[in-house]
Amino acid sequence: MDEATMQLGLLMEAAQAQQKAADACIRKLKSATADLAAAAREEVHRVLVDELQALAADCGRASESLHAVRRAANLRLLIWSVSLVSLCSFVPLCLSWWLIPSEAQIAALRARRDELSLRIADLEQRGGRIDLRHCGAGARLCVRVDRRAPIYGDKSDYLVVRGY
Repeated sequence: MDEATMQLGLLMEAAQAQQKAADACIRKLKSATADLAAAAREEVHRVLVDELQALAADCGRASESLHAVRRAANLRLLIWSVSLVSLCSFVPLCLSWWLIPSEAQIAALRARRDELSLRIADLEQRGGRIDLRHCGAGARLCVRVDRRAPIYGDKSDYLVVRGY
């Protein structure tokens, strides 16, 4: 064998040794990468679980705080509603007490109305329904008279009022 073939054989053998060494390194690298990925997954999982537990606790506290705020708001709304309804009821009650006449006043007004109704009926029976108006430029008070009735008075200056 000549020297070039020998060198080529040695080179091939060295290349093969290098290839085996590279394959071994790649296998070790893959194993280390797989171990590292598993460790990273475990660490991410652990951190994620810890953070999710902390988030759940924070959410629980926030929920409790919101419930407390809701109860306080409902209580405040109840107080405002009761106050407003009381005020809205109190004002008309006071106004009605002040403006509406009492039973005694109503009874007195009814008696007065009945008395006036009797007087009006008496006047109507006696011909007391007269027609009064304002007449002329001076808006003087004038009355409709019965021209068929006789004239009275010393100076004949009284006329009979026409009633209907």
